[in-house]
Amino acid sequence: MEFELWYLIVVPLLFAAGWWCRGLDQRQRENEQKPGTYYRGINLLLNDQPDKAIDAFIEVVKLDPETIELHHALGNLFSRRGEFDRAVRIHNHLLNREDLPQEERSLALFELGNDYLKAGIYDRAEESFKRLLKEPKYRLETMRALLKIYCTEKEWESAISMANDLEKQAGENHQAEIGHFYCELASLAIRRKDFDKAVDLLNQARQVDRRSVRALIMLGEIAMKAGNPENALRYWNKVESVNAEFLPLIMTQMAQAYEQLGQHDQAMNLIQRALDDQPSAETVSIALSLIEKTEGVDSARAMLREELKRRPTLWTYEKLAQMRLSANPQDEELKLLTSLLKPYVNNPGRYRCAHCGFQAKGFQWLCPGCSSWGSYSPKRQAE
Repeated sequence: MEFELWYLIVVPLLFAAGWWCRGLDQRQRENEQKPGTYYRGINLLLNDQPDKAIDAFIEVVKLDPETIELHHALGNLFSRRGEFDRAVRIHNHLLNREDLPQEERSLALFELGNDYLKAGIYDRAEESFKRLLKEPKYRLETMRALLKIYCTEKEWESAISMANDLEKQAGENHQAEIGHFYCELASLAIRRKDFDKAVDLLNQARQVDRRSVRALIMLGEIAMKAGNPENALRYWNKVESVNAEFLPLIMTQMAQAYEQLGQHDQAMNLIQRALDDQPSAETVSIALSLIEKTEGVDSARAMLREELKRRPTLWTYEKLAQMRLSANPQDEELKLLTSLLKPYVNNPGRYRCAHCGFQAKGFQWLCPGCSSWGSYSPKRQAE
């Protein structure tokens, strides 16, 4: 009876030990296979050979499909190479695993959202990121990604809401951006000829960002369309006090408003202030056009001579030479001189983003390169 009891205890133990040893041996064989390929992939990455590294990691994943870290590594490699469809498949494969821990599932969902965002599939990206809003670890990055999506998709009301939430939860300052969002909504209202709505939106922009030059400019433009140059000047004069660098952008409109009100002296004072405080080829060009139109060629030529004395530039000299040539079309020396100067002054320069350096022919409120708001200087780069 004692022998039989001992036998019943030992046999199951021996069976369990054998099963454990078999599993240990199998894991050891797998580990013997993985390190060589795994480390080869790492070495290839360090040697800047991502194509071969990807092939090596794929081999490891085939040997051990449960390896979560390698799936993430492969997904990131595909994403960096611009192979977003393959990155999406990797991260979707992870999300479809029922045994995936919650932390790893959230990471896979975050990476999937970034894959869709980089690929330009914004609806899928938005859907992925919205599922992460309740995850504390990814909430703020998710909100920033959603804000970027809303701006790209021109969903300005959603962008305003998300920017406000970021201010509350992350302590970030998005006042300038929110001001631009309201201006974008106002632009849409202007296209619909709903000027009352546009004015209301622009006033909201100013409440959020008291230094919103864009809102002041647009309010002045609406006032001019309504036949109220006096009200337009009230807004545009505030632009000069907030940031005088933007004066050249509205100088022509301001001068026209003064002329409509019969205030020619005020228009000339404006031009002189711009020449004194914001000297540039563009300012001189605008001043030249306005003076020639209101006071004649002789006054315009006198202004150019004065500017040439104060700030000699090839652009000013070429314009003066052109005016003299117009008065003396038979002067061969002047013809030769203007033809020599023309290649150097014909290119007016480009506006440049202060954040990423992206250059544009026309002034932009939103940089097409880095999506920064208000990063363009109102002065052209050539100046």
